[in-house]
Amino acid sequence: MQDHHVVVVGGGFGGLQLVNDLKGAPVRITLIDRRNHHLFQPLLYQVATTLLATSEIAWPIRSFFRDRPEVTTLLAEVVGVDSKAHVVTLKGGTTIAYDTLVLATGATHAYFGHDEWEPVAPGLKTLEDATTIRRRVLLAFEQAELETDPAVCDALLTFTIVGAGPTGVELAGIIAELARTTLPKEFRNIDTTKARIILVEAGPRVLPSFDEGLSSYAHKALEKSGVEVRTGKPVTSCTAEGVTIGETFVPSRTIVWAAGVQASPAAKWLAVSVDRAGRVVVDKELRASGEADIFVIGDTAAVMRGDGSPVPGIAPAAKQQGSYVAKMIRAKLSGQPAPGPFHYHHQGSLATIGKSAAIIDFGWIKLRGWIAWWVWGLAHIYFLIGVRWRIAVAWSWLWIYISRQHSARLITQRETMRED
Repeated sequence: MQDHHVVVVGGGFGGLQLVNDLKGAPVRITLIDRRNHHLFQPLLYQVATTLLATSEIAWPIRSFFRDRPEVTTLLAEVVGVDSKAHVVTLKGGTTIAYDTLVLATGATHAYFGHDEWEPVAPGLKTLEDATTIRRRVLLAFEQAELETDPAVCDALLTFTIVGAGPTGVELAGIIAELARTTLPKEFRNIDTTKARIILVEAGPRVLPSFDEGLSSYAHKALEKSGVEVRTGKPVTSCTAEGVTIGETFVPSRTIVWAAGVQASPAAKWLAVSVDRAGRVVVDKELRASGEADIFVIGDTAAVMRGDGSPVPGIAPAAKQQGSYVAKMIRAKLSGQPAPGPFHYHHQGSLATIGKSAAIIDFGWIKLRGWIAWWVWGLAHIYFLIGVRWRIAVAWSWLWIYISRQHSARLITQRETMRED
């Protein structure tokens, strides 16, 4: 075993990329995550909307490093960091010493001071969240089939998605497709095509991070698919009975939150400066302020580009940061100069709206429609880990495209919610 001990907290895109890029380096690595699986989060909404099964987008972390004896994987939860003593504390009191610490603990939902909304408006960050949303969506149709009160039936068949970023747009588009294409012939007492899918955005337009032309296309494509798009007014209340948009109450028994995120408590462990989302403010080498041996990456970090704009919280950014920190560690151990400040290379923004409808912004070229949809699919399959899962996801998508039937429509569990 090597002497230099690298502790990585978080098995997401950034953490895994870092460990992969340290292969062959003179280090021993401990990778800690409170779940035993790596999650391909860009496709999480497809589990929530019955397109894919959980096993198609999540894989055991241990399986990635079975041939890496220098890597130890721990299923545990970090609850504190003592930077002076160079140790992390696990839930239960166990401590682990480190020489270099990398925090890649991700983010969770942000309810802007209304955490009481979470039970009725779950967000989408974990497999548990996805299966909870899937269960609620499917049960809404089942309960509507049994309901004799028209008003209650209408409320059951009204689905509200709060937030029109990529996740919200993708959720709305697929739920509309489920109601209008997949389910109509399977119910006798209700007309699923009359289901209301409402997408709410407090800002002036959907997909605000995209070019206005692409945003306008997405808006029209959503409305064409049957989604009611409401912009310019925020959600002011969420209850089990419905949602209030501005001052208007809409009866809706299924609400999904896609309006914002906040970072994990890593900043509290370090007692360092944070941005408005609670992310650790890092220097140009992705280090926490005043901490030479602690790096923070991914959604946990507030990383700024040269023009002063923030690096987006997406998978390619986290992977680039993981690779960069691996280079920093290698340079330090070999006595070579550091690679210089971190520079983010944007590879493009992608969002899908439904079958054969997507938008892509590569900067130098912008795509929309079915061409963008195919490019979007190929890009996601390419980034999936392992040939087996690429084949599984490609087959599932091909079957859905041909048959118009969503394959993961099983209601198999009781209610589950994200752990605190």
